Amino acid sequence: MKRLPYTPLQIAMHIYAWSGLLLLIFDSLTGNLSPNPIQDIEQRTGRHAITLLVLSLLCTPINTIFKWSEPIKRRRALGLYAFMYATIHVIIFMDLDYGLAWSRLIQELFQKPRLIVGVIAFILMAPLAMTSFDIWKKRLGKNWKRLHQLIYLIAPIVVLHYVWSKKGDILSLQGEIIKPLLYGTIIAIILIFRIPPVRRSLASFSTRVLALLQKRSRLPKVDTP
Repeated sequence: MKRLPYTPLQIAMHIYAWSGLLLLIFDSLTGNLSPNPIQDIEQRTGRHAITLLVLSLLCTPINTIFKWSEPIKRRRALGLYAFMYATIHVIIFMDLDYGLAWSRLIQELFQKPRLIVGVIAFILMAPLAMTSFDIWKKRLGKNWKRLHQLIYLIAPIVVLHYVWSKKGDILSLQGEIIKPLLYGTIIAIILIFRIPPVRRSLASFSTRVLALLQKRSRLPKVDTP
């Protein structure tokens, strides 16, 4: 039987990644954007960037817990897609929203902490995206892994940018806080899983559970009268 060139997970990943942009184009052409279309486009591209970033971070815990190696192979693509949407998000903000008026942009940057945080996150993401390819992995050696561990600093910064961009207050549990709180919780859990003792304990527990399940599946079935 001929092997398919793409796995189901690979196909699903690419479809989901491009769905955000295709739906945005469709809504733009059909007039289905909000009364503030530029803000709508900014928010949707930013939210899709965060979602793809979170999915890329989930690949390692999934591999650790379920011993499923394929998500690790898709991690780079998900990260690049996240950076693509982040770039679109930034371009829309700078061009469509502010018309590349640099003096006004700089003024807004220093007046709004959410913009400073967003810029920091984007600047930190750029070298990770540019060095994500195998050739850079070989050139940088051990420094490649150190550089890409910045993603665990970038993720909370991105969530903070998202929290400040929404009209809500997480501390008082008021306003638009559900999505920021959800993303923040997932990121926090992923970061906890990255703590070496926690990761080792989780991997050991997962190995024992999977071994027990495999053992039970090999037991002969007893026919009942």
